[in-house]
Amino acid sequence: MTSILLVDDQELLRMGFRMVLDAQGDLEVIGEAGDGDAAVRFVAQRTPDVVLMDVRMPGTDGVEATRRIVASGSPSRVIILTTFDLDEYAYAALRAGASGFLLKDAPPSDLISAIRAVASGDAVVAPSTTRRLLANLTHRPPGAAPPADGGAGPPPALTQLTPREREVLLAVARGMTNAEIADALVLSEATVKTHVGRILAKLGLRDRVQIVVFAYDNGLVNPAG
Repeated sequence: MTSILLVDDQELLRMGFRMVLDAQGDLEVIGEAGDGDAAVRFVAQRTPDVVLMDVRMPGTDGVEATRRIVASGSPSRVIILTTFDLDEYAYAALRAGASGFLLKDAPPSDLISAIRAVASGDAVVAPSTTRRLLANLTHRPPGAAPPADGGAGPPPALTQLTPREREVLLAVARGMTNAEIADALVLSEATVKTHVGRILAKLGLRDRVQIVVFAYDNGLVNPAG
């Protein structure tokens, strides 16, 4: 059973999500929170498997709440809910450690699939969304860290990767699926999954979303390309 915390300042939205999720035999909503502070406290006490986190809330918003949950070392994984595609807050939340984001008007089937995927250790930013995010990152939110200067040399962590792992990392960062990577590099999908797992372990990253963030922040991909 996958346990879920719903975080949104609108009670009607929480009620709607709860009705959809509680109808699934393998999902259980174990709590609700109306702001980021309450969400952080709940996660510390109950450690839900997945947190559905509204990104824009009065007081402590979803970005800061996500940052605090991840910094605490909690195994709870966060899915950001946003009204706007390419919301700059959503990207900030990905940098803070969220495992992906969904639009609030996504079909219920997408929401359910996303929760199951994140609970199993995957991420839920679709490749097409990853590409749009990268294309949009030249317009970074105020205060966001700039990408590393390409002239400063590769980040030291990359020295841990084999040449093939670096190829896979760049492909993931460009929004390619495992199937697309397998086709491009003439590998099996199982081999690609193995490479992705080793990349995550060597770089200390949580999921594919964090690979995208790592690659962009270290100047390994061109957001305009």
